[in-house]
Amino acid sequence: MLASLVSIASLMLSTLLMMIGYGLMNFVVPIRSVAEGWSTFTISVIATGYTFGFTISCIITPLFVKRVGHVRVFGALIALLCIGILLCALLVDWRAWIVFRFISGFGIAGSYLIIESWLNERVTNANRATLFSVYMVTCLVGSIGGQYLVPLGDPKTTFLFILCGVIFSLAMLPTALSTAKSPTPITEAAFDLPKLYRLSPIAFIGSLLSGALSGTWNSLGGVYTQKIGMNTTQGATLLACVLAGGAISQMPIGRISDLIDRRIVMVVCGIIGVVSCIAMSLFDLNSLPALYVSTFFAGTVLYPIYAINVAHANDRAEPHEYVMISSGIMILYGLGTVSGPLVGGAMMQTAGSTGLLAFMAFIFALYAGYAAFRIARRKAGEGRIEKTGFQAMPIPPVGGTDPAARAVPPPSDQLA
Repeated sequence: MLASLVSIASLMLSTLLMMIGYGLMNFVVPIRSVAEGWSTFTISVIATGYTFGFTISCIITPLFVKRVGHVRVFGALIALLCIGILLCALLVDWRAWIVFRFISGFGIAGSYLIIESWLNERVTNANRATLFSVYMVTCLVGSIGGQYLVPLGDPKTTFLFILCGVIFSLAMLPTALSTAKSPTPITEAAFDLPKLYRLSPIAFIGSLLSGALSGTWNSLGGVYTQKIGMNTTQGATLLACVLAGGAISQMPIGRISDLIDRRIVMVVCGIIGVVSCIAMSLFDLNSLPALYVSTFFAGTVLYPIYAINVAHANDRAEPHEYVMISSGIMILYGLGTVSGPLVGGAMMQTAGSTGLLAFMAFIFALYAGYAAFRIARRKAGEGRIEKTGFQAMPIPPVGGTDPAARAVPPPSDQLA
C-alpha cells in the first residue's frame, strides 16, 4: 500500500496545488464582481462562461490527450488556468470576464480529467478505497485552503489574482518533473442520451437537476456570502461547510443506497435539501453557528446526488454500457451547470439572497418529486437490477469529468 501511495505522491501534490488555486479563484472572482457593482444577473452570466467552458472541455480534451499525451496536455491546461485568472486582473470588464472564465472552466475540467485518468491507472481492487480516499481528502483540503487565502489580500487589487496564477503554475511542477510512468491515452467515450433516458429516466433528469444545483451554488455561493454581509473569513467558512458536508456524507449515503432502492435515497436527499435551504434563509449574521450548520446539511446532499445518479443508471445497464452511461450523465450534468446559474442569478437579482435559496429549494423539490414519481411508475426490481456498488467521488469543481475513469464501478464488496 505504501508503494501505491508513493506512486501517486507527485500527482496528489499537483492536485493539492491546483485545488488551492481553484478555491482561491472561485471565491475571489465573485467577491471582486460584487465590489465592481455588477448586478447579480451579470455575475451569473459570467459564471455561465465558466460552466460552458467546463462542459466543452469534457468533450474536447480527450481528443488532445489522445493526440499528444497526458503530461503535455496537462501543462497546456495549467497554462490556460494561469491565463484565465491573470487576464481577469489585467482587464476588469464583465464582458471580457465571460471569455476569461470560459478559459478557466476549460482548463480546470481538462486538468481534472487527466488527474483522474492517471489515478485510475494506479487503482486496483485492493487499494481502490485508500487511493480514492486520499484523492477526496486532497481535493477537499485544497479547496478549503484556497478559500482561506482570500483574507490575506484585498480582492479589489491584483494581488490575489496574481497569487492564484502563481499557485496554478506551481501545480504543474510535481507532475512535469515526476519519473512516474504516464497513463495510457484516453479512449473516446461515445454517449447516447435517448438510450440513457430509456434505461434510467431518473438518472437522466436527476443529472440535469443536480448539475443545476451544484453549478448554481459553485457560481453564486461567493456572491451570496457578500449579499448577506459576510466578511471574507466568514464567507470562506460558509463555503467550507458545504464542501465538508459533501465529503463526510458521500460514503454513508452511498452505503444506504446500496442496501435499499436508490430512488428512496434520492427522495430523502431532496427533502433534506429543501429543509436545509429553508433553514439557511431563516438565519443571518446574528446566528452564524445555526447558518453554518444548515449550510453543512445542504452540502451533505448537494454533491453526493450526482454519484447516486451514476450508480442508479449503472444498476440497470450491462457492463459494456457503463462508459456510454457515465459520458451521457457527464454531459447532462454540464448542461445543468450552464442553465442553473442563469436562472438562480435572475432570482437572486429579483429577490435578493433568499432568491438563490428559493431556487435551490425548488430544484431539490423537483429532484425529490421526480424520484417519487418514478417509484410510483416503476417498481423496484423491474428491469436489470444488479447493484454495482456506490463509488464515492471527490467534491467536483462542477461535476464529473472523466467518463472512462468513472465508468466501471468496483465490486460491491470493494467500494471506493
